[in-house]
Amino acid sequence: KGSFKYAWVLDKLKAERERGITIDIALWKFETAKYYVTIIDAPGHRDFIKNMITGTSQADCAVLIVAAGVGEFEAGISKNGQTREHALLAFTLGVKQLIVGVNKMDSTEPPYSENRFEEIKKEVSSYIKKIGYNPAAVAFVPIS
Repeated sequence: KGSFKYAWVLDKLKAERERGITIDIALWKFETAKYYVTIIDAPGHRDFIKNMITGTSQADCAVLIVAAGVGEFEAGISKNGQTREHALLAFTLGVKQLIVGVNKMDSTEPPYSENRFEEIKKEVSSYIKKIGYNPAAVAFVPIS
């Protein structure tokens, strides 16, 4: 899949690479002058929510990836959507720092639409505020 160009970096299982989804958590460690950092890549697919919980329960900060594509975002933010479920689980599991990556900005109309980004930011902010996050303290980052 074109949109999964670099997904193989942390996806180790053959099934993950074939299906283009993360199934199990993957760890990648590095350090800076001040910090030891462990990146935990956790699955977003609803079939592997148990693995997502395992990874998230070990985190100090979560990066919630939200798809910007028309229909994709709406499905994720809907009542039973994965965006809502993952944000709620992260907060419930004690992850109080949140970053939101608004992915697939190149697929918006027009590409990298500021209006679409702001619409997503507004709707996600409204939801995460309801579950306990302070949207003013959450960074929203447009990515592709």
